[in-house]
Amino acid sequence: MAALAGCRAVRLTAPARVNSLKRSASVRQSAVRMAVPRSRGALSVAAAAKNYKITLLPGDGIGPEIMAVAKDILVEVGSQRDIAFDFTECLVGGAAIDATGVPLPPETLATCQASDAVLLAAIGGYKWDTLPADQRPEQGLLGLRAGLGVFANLRPANILPQLIDASSLKREVVEGTDIMVVRELIGGIYFGKPKGFGTDEAGNRTGFNTMVYSVPEIERIARVGFETAKKRSNRLCSVEKSNVLEVSQLWKEIVTKVHQEEYPEVELSHMYVDNAAMQIIRAPTQFDTIVTGNIFGDILSDAASMLTGSIGMLPSAAVGTDGPGLYEPVHGSAPDIAGTDKANPLAQVLSAAMMLRYQFGEEEAAAQIEKAVNDALDEGYRTGDIMSSGCTQVGCVKMGEILMEKIKA
Repeated sequence: MAALAGCRAVRLTAPARVNSLKRSASVRQSAVRMAVPRSRGALSVAAAAKNYKITLLPGDGIGPEIMAVAKDILVEVGSQRDIAFDFTECLVGGAAIDATGVPLPPETLATCQASDAVLLAAIGGYKWDTLPADQRPEQGLLGLRAGLGVFANLRPANILPQLIDASSLKREVVEGTDIMVVRELIGGIYFGKPKGFGTDEAGNRTGFNTMVYSVPEIERIARVGFETAKKRSNRLCSVEKSNVLEVSQLWKEIVTKVHQEEYPEVELSHMYVDNAAMQIIRAPTQFDTIVTGNIFGDILSDAASMLTGSIGMLPSAAVGTDGPGLYEPVHGSAPDIAGTDKANPLAQVLSAAMMLRYQFGEEEAAAQIEKAVNDALDEGYRTGDIMSSGCTQVGCVKMGEILMEKIKA
């Protein structure tokens, strides 16, 4: 099938096993029901045992640089494990605006919806900051999330032993931190209506947004939170602002109801968002799994990410009840260092590992990638954002080469 405008298809196939003509579709049970890759019928002798359709969205800034590293790693791991990837590269964000005039071209969304998973790098940059709000690159990301129906964002923040001294907090405060923030992703104030600009009774110009959640929206994200907690330490903290917001009062009521009726075995606590922000900095190890709304999750997950020493180290997954998930690093496009080979590709690589684990159940392949990252860090290799005394600073390309050596070894 011909590639859609703005998208470029590349098939990269692992070496075939002549006797392996049957596709394996074993998908590991995860915190939320994931999509099982669609059947494509019998494979030819030249095909690998497993084949996954991946849409790549390099985006803007450092995006293409870090995506290139992750793509190479996926291909190498696939070649060792008889996995083929059909990659289709599409435009989104600022790059899409420059080429098509919109941040999310219809052909990009259609390609993503038809794939098994979507791997995104980063979008946005100073170049497009003067555009009207509804035309900026970030609208492409919001539209992509809504179009894929990925309502739950899983944002881990765990301290790697090699980077503990890179944290801005004292070792004794952050050591042992392992938090998973489950953020509702396609509701709340970012999507609520009415929104816009107006004029008040005194003639002053105003801007307004609506923070709204329905019972079904709260129920489904609560279930993801409880299921995630069950696979960790069986503790869930629901974060809201029920002392002043009606929407948070409903949130607390419904989360409590789901707990009582479906997950009584999970320890549930409640915390106001302002206190949660303070507690994440004061004593982060008290948290295990956090479930919260869109805007609160956006803020808290970024705060939690800095406990680890660098936002450039953290992957994320956005998933729904079916269809492809969206996997991306939590950092931005860093346009100030784009093209300088200073980018840290590790969060992008770890996002690819998260995709293999949560979307396809490829636990061994995911673990192999994560081990390569840990081995590189153990040997003292660092990009500039995580550099510390006694380590060896390398660029994006060199870090990719080091990871490739570890994968091949």
